[in-house]
Amino acid sequence: MMKIIYILFLFTLLSSSHASVNDFCVADTKASDTPTGYPCKPVSQITSDDFVFHGFVAGNTNSSNPVALTPAFVTQFPALNGLGVSAARLDLAQGGTVPMHTHPGATELVIILEGEITAGFLTPTTAYSKTLKSGDLIVFPQGMLHFLVNSGQGKASAFLTFSSANPGAQLLDNLLFSNNLPSSLVAQTTFLDLAQVKKLKARFGGSG
Repeated sequence: MMKIIYILFLFTLLSSSHASVNDFCVADTKASDTPTGYPCKPVSQITSDDFVFHGFVAGNTNSSNPVALTPAFVTQFPALNGLGVSAARLDLAQGGTVPMHTHPGATELVIILEGEITAGFLTPTTAYSKTLKSGDLIVFPQGMLHFLVNSGQGKASAFLTFSSANPGAQLLDNLLFSNNLPSSLVAQTTFLDLAQVKKLKARFGGSG
């Protein structure tokens, strides 16, 4: 029995050692992305600059929905390739809203820098929301439908971190109303009024 345990322990140790042979894999973003990430940039071409991201500053919030996201995902910061982490900066002018969306492959941590942000996520039975101020944190578990709203009187900002190098996002409104499904079918499957569906499709660029 002890011999079997020893063999299993040795196998696990060797497997772990093999997995950590490559400490990093700076992405070659000129190549195609794959389910396991980008291929590695040759080590001979890597410099210290590859491990630094510049420009993590406030974005432009002069738009109809005054929100700006400054991402540091693998496509902007290739050193994150394969590391399972990424970050972003979120700026919201007064009234700015990040609508309902999900990150199917990532948990999100939101760290409030300034202002007041009301944030929350939904499950099939419960809504969890809280008004947050500077120094507060909130976590959105992986795949949960969530939102953020500037609920204060001035600008607000936050740092976001994700448990994925490329978290992606699926916005609920875009999924529902930017498609080419017939409006009647969208209305039937969402229990919304047909006229409202057509109005929302026009706003989000859908057809049908």
